[in-house]
Amino acid sequence: MRRFLMKILLYCPDNGVTRNFMPHLWMFLLKSLTPAGHEVLLIDGNTQPLTDAELARFVQSEKIGLVGIGAMTRMIARAYRVADAIRAIGIPVVMGGPHVTEVPDEPLGRDGGSRHADAIALGEADETWPRIVEDAARGELKEIYAPLDDSGKERKPSLGEYPLIRWDQMDLRQFNRIPAFVRPLMARYKTGWETFHLIPVESGRGCPYGCEFCTVTGFFGDSIRFRSNQSIVDELLLLKSQAQRTRGKIAVFFVDDNFAIHVKRTKSLLRDIIAAGAQTDWVAQISANLLRDEELVDLIAESGGKWIFIGMESLDPANLASVNKSFNKPADYAAVLQRLARRNVYAITSFIFGLDNDEAGVAGRTLAQIRTWPPGLPVFGQITPFPATPLYDRLLKEGRLTRPKHWLDFAPFRMAHTPRKMSIAQVEAEVKEAWRLSYSPARTREALESIQDQPAPYKISHLIARLFFRGIYFPHQGRWGWIKLIAQHSGIIASIWQEFSYVRPARRLENTHRASGCG
Repeated sequence: MRRFLMKILLYCPDNGVTRNFMPHLWMFLLKSLTPAGHEVLLIDGNTQPLTDAELARFVQSEKIGLVGIGAMTRMIARAYRVADAIRAIGIPVVMGGPHVTEVPDEPLGRDGGSRHADAIALGEADETWPRIVEDAARGELKEIYAPLDDSGKERKPSLGEYPLIRWDQMDLRQFNRIPAFVRPLMARYKTGWETFHLIPVESGRGCPYGCEFCTVTGFFGDSIRFRSNQSIVDELLLLKSQAQRTRGKIAVFFVDDNFAIHVKRTKSLLRDIIAAGAQTDWVAQISANLLRDEELVDLIAESGGKWIFIGMESLDPANLASVNKSFNKPADYAAVLQRLARRNVYAITSFIFGLDNDEAGVAGRTLAQIRTWPPGLPVFGQITPFPATPLYDRLLKEGRLTRPKHWLDFAPFRMAHTPRKMSIAQVEAEVKEAWRLSYSPARTREALESIQDQPAPYKISHLIARLFFRGIYFPHQGRWGWIKLIAQHSGIIASIWQEFSYVRPARRLENTHRASGCG
């Protein structure tokens, strides 16, 4: 059958919580893996909010021949609505991602519900995506694509020959995190912050820990696969060059579930980054137990690490044991954070409320402990049973699920099961209280005062991060939302700006003296 060249749309739905601080890697990876000749467009619903009808009209006007939608559980209700609107105009939709892999009958309508997809991709799509595109181009799209070997066993793709993602050729305008109305001011004062992009990069896949509530081990497996150091260094150098050309800011988020899971290998990678001059600001997820290594933390700082996401989950060892995360030691948390802060590396600390041993007042107890630590970015949520996880299966068996298909009626920060020692309303109130107190103007001022001896750029970075993270729970999207937020923090911003304005002329004068041979 004749093969037609297509226009393909890869669409990522609004994730309903964070408004996406960064784009999802899968979009760029699949674009790089698409067979030659096909044109690929990208739309992220977090940064380009379109109604279902608007998106369907876009697909028609652009003459899109295939739409790929990737979604995690919290996105899936929105993903289904979008898919339905696109299929209604006769355009085939293929869906993939963790949720589709966990409940494949649901998108195909085999569970008694409506059908939402023409085809689904199970597991990692590195090998199956090119086949999907070529089948669609011939009009021979199959229902299910799975990465299987000749014996029918699931095959995990090797990352040894990783595709080149041409970041220098990507249109990243939709992912600029600087609010549009602020950009002219940034340009006028030559801050270098007219654009800011947080770019997803992976160095490996898989996690051996198997925490009860997590979908990572089920999706990526418990054995770790790594890219070559050189391929990562080359990607960072490309991004660094791109930032210099655009005179904006680029930071990297290493999306590995645990960036330092193999400490020896991580040290090797960081040394290669440093040796190649490929340092750029970066963020990564690393377990607290791995950050006891002083040499590792030295290399993190020297290679450009600025923020480390740590899934602390709880201060209660009994809670951690209940979700198979006993490798976390709450007694070590303070020392780990201080070790990072001594190198000007700070932490995004994640906590889960509603665990089986939590009682009323858990937010207050947690915040009291956080205030004794170096300033960071705490995030809070309630324990959520994702389908096909051990947690979901346990709660189902115990009869504690209150919304067995909570993802079809998604609401952020709403519980889907009954806690043991608290009510659902109590847990949700504790989460709200933790966010409110952690990101109040008073707390932000307190956090910045604790690093008052640091240079102005560190304070600016910390303030910007806090304003963005506040928006996870208290969205401030849009011009007026940002204006109100900035007004609430005007005193803090003014003091930092004054310091920054003083530093810049001093640096220019110093550079002038050096250029003229003075001093």
